[in-house]
Amino acid sequence: MAKSESTGKKVASAASKVMHSKTATKAEKSVAASALVQTKSKDVTSKKVASEAGKILHSKTASKEAKSAAASALTQAAHKAKKK
Repeated sequence: MAKSESTGKKVASAASKVMHSKTATKAEKSVAASALVQTKSKDVTSKKVASEAGKILHSKTASKEAKSAAASALTQAAHKAKKK
C-alpha cells in the first residue's frame, strides 16, 4: 500500500520544468507527469513509472529536477508487504 502523500509545490515546479524541457527523455517526462498528477490527488505511482523513476535516480545524466520528480514518484509508489 502506498503512503498517503502528495507532491509538494517545490517538486511540482521541478516536474513542470522537466515537462517543458526539450532535452528531457521520454522516461523523465513520464515520471514528471506522474508527480504532477499527484499534486492534488492521492493516486499511486504505477510499477512501470516507479521502475523508470529508479533508473532516473541512478542516472548520471538526469537533471536535478528530473531526479526530484523521480524521488517524489517513488515515494508515492505502491509497495507490497514482504512475506515473513
